[in-house]
Amino acid sequence: MTVASGRVITGRYELSTLIGQGGMGQVWTAYDQRLDRRVAVKLLRPDKVAGAEADELRRRFVRECRVTAQVDHPGLVTVHDAGSEGEELFLVMQYVDGADLSDHLAEHDPYPWQWAVSVAAQLCAVLSAVHAVPIVHRDLKPRNVMVKQDGTVTVLDLGVASVMDTDTTRLTHTGSPIGSPAYMAPEQAMGGAVGPYTDLYALGVLMHELLSGDVPFSGSTALGVLHRHLYEPPLPVRRLRPEVPEALEALVLRLLSKDPQHRPDSAQETYEQLLPLLPARGIPSGGPLDPTRPFLRPHAPWPDRARTPAAQPQATPAAEKPDVAGAVDEVKRLLGEGRITQAVDILGGILPAAAAQHGEHSPVVRTLRKQYAATLMDDGQYRRALPELRHLADERAAEAGQADPQSLRFRYEAAQCLEQLGEPAAALAEYRALLPYYENQYVAQDAELSFEVRRRIGHLLLALGDRAAAHDTLARLQYDVERLRGPGHPLVAEISRTLQWLGQVRG
Repeated sequence: MTVASGRVITGRYELSTLIGQGGMGQVWTAYDQRLDRRVAVKLLRPDKVAGAEADELRRRFVRECRVTAQVDHPGLVTVHDAGSEGEELFLVMQYVDGADLSDHLAEHDPYPWQWAVSVAAQLCAVLSAVHAVPIVHRDLKPRNVMVKQDGTVTVLDLGVASVMDTDTTRLTHTGSPIGSPAYMAPEQAMGGAVGPYTDLYALGVLMHELLSGDVPFSGSTALGVLHRHLYEPPLPVRRLRPEVPEALEALVLRLLSKDPQHRPDSAQETYEQLLPLLPARGIPSGGPLDPTRPFLRPHAPWPDRARTPAAQPQATPAAEKPDVAGAVDEVKRLLGEGRITQAVDILGGILPAAAAQHGEHSPVVRTLRKQYAATLMDDGQYRRALPELRHLADERAAEAGQADPQSLRFRYEAAQCLEQLGEPAAALAEYRALLPYYENQYVAQDAELSFEVRRRIGHLLLALGDRAAAHDTLARLQYDVERLRGPGHPLVAEISRTLQWLGQVRG
């Protein structure tokens, strides 16, 4: 992609200096001519990727921009604008003035352990907000973290971060997992299901690097690095720096657990464990860009924020007769324009009034509830979608039986929510409970859904560290898909890559 300095994007953003470049895009400093401020502009060229993958990149880009814009936290770079111009997609972000954490570490060797604690605590606050959406960053590393002039830490690129939807667990078209090998959790390395626990492992790698001066696992090849992540224990940092507190070493080792279930439950819990290790208030550590300076605890995450459902929209007052038909038409218009968040609010607001007017079990209310759940899913609001889907599944099963296809579909989508909310054990249990129903209907259209449930089971087993069971599940699935759909089916190739990757790393 050839882009010149001085070019103006959409008549507003004047490109100034190229500060980053990759295979499909560039990042520039730029000037917002309308508001007279410096910004950062990311440019992507989907046409650099062939065919359907270009459409997928565009879809991901729009979704990333919309969902990232929902995260409100001072430690995350702010999204100002997004759109397209010609063949290019653009994302306009806050310009962050400071040093990236990799350079900051290089300039301060050894890195004060109090600084490492302060950086990690601020990152926990950011991750708590990000995971509440839910988003998994999937590429947390020092180059994606800036230390600003006032000592506060800002997380930059959510470029490979993704809402936890159906394709986040799949390998890329090159057959490799997304992310940076040195910071990659074992489940991510194996192409398994990712979740908040994946970012916590990367945080452990980053903390180990700040405290010891190097990542815990390195090597001459990406495969060698990933093999060490999977099978070697990390070196305790106190062997290199005895002045590091024992509690801090223990936390780093816990974050670096191979099994996600042995890591802290959340970024919130990790923050609380770091809190006693933070520098005493009012005692400056000295030096420029001191990351201990902000700690009067202004950026602490809200307690249990990630587990608290978003507030429901208020119901229409009883005195007003709701215009249900008009609301449905408005929702259709908004969805057609891609204004999903606004459509969600209207649906959530009209549901209680419609139930009062027509009855909770009326066809109109059931239709609205289905639309509400589907729109919440599309908007990435899985925490709010989950109880709606469970309600729909139970209601349908009570009428038509547990094996009713529509009830099973609602349960399947509820399992997706659990997976995307970073609850792999609960999601795995639900998928396993569903599988016999689909295998008993192992014909025609039901076969594809059966295949997908089995694929998800395999990836969740990888995420939970049971690689032998995952290998067996995926190998059997590959055999059945090839027998029923032929060797050219896309799922056969995808599973082959996963099994090959699994075999290489195990070898």
